[in-house]
Amino acid sequence: MRQLVEAYFTLIKILMALCMAGMVVLVFGNVVLRYAFNSGITVSEEMSRLFFVWMCFLGAILGLRERAHLGVDTLVARLPRSGKMVCAVLSCGLMLWVTWLVLQGSWTQTLINWSAQAPATGLSMGLLYGIGVVFGLSTGAILLHEMYLLLTGKISDDDLVMVSESEDLPEATAQGAHTGGHRTHQSTNRAEALPLPSRTASSR
Repeated sequence: MRQLVEAYFTLIKILMALCMAGMVVLVFGNVVLRYAFNSGITVSEEMSRLFFVWMCFLGAILGLRERAHLGVDTLVARLPRSGKMVCAVLSCGLMLWVTWLVLQGSWTQTLINWSAQAPATGLSMGLLYGIGVVFGLSTGAILLHEMYLLLTGKISDDDLVMVSESEDLPEATAQGAHTGGHRTHQSTNRAEALPLPSRTASSR
């Protein structure tokens, strides 16, 4: 089961890379054709928009799983375990509710716009809203798993802080320095690192 989950998130990363590559090729190619050859790619605008929307939602799924979404944990980090548990359950419950709203709205919009076609590409407009369904199902599964761990007590104190205060989280994760979604920083105070020279009578 774990291998299947890892394969799914690997697929998401591949799709994000493909969306980014598609955006670069279409936008850059369209600019070059327009100014150099007085031509252009007709589907560039619509496809770039579709790629951008899908890439953002797919990135949000990965961000939730890797606890990479930015937040402030100044208060929560100082609470005892019981306080952290209460805050984590409340946060997870609110996120599940919002996820349900996104899923419900995206599904409704996908059905409404499925028969509508984009002017340039002829693709269904439902594809633009369909990523909301993928997002809702994926994040819903992640949050339900988090809620299960919280209610059964199978979660560490560090993992009770569900946000990151630094954009350097991927680097910290790669170095195995996971501290509940935020990095601990070593002191950079030069006054602590360097001894102060003693003053002599001549220096006065």
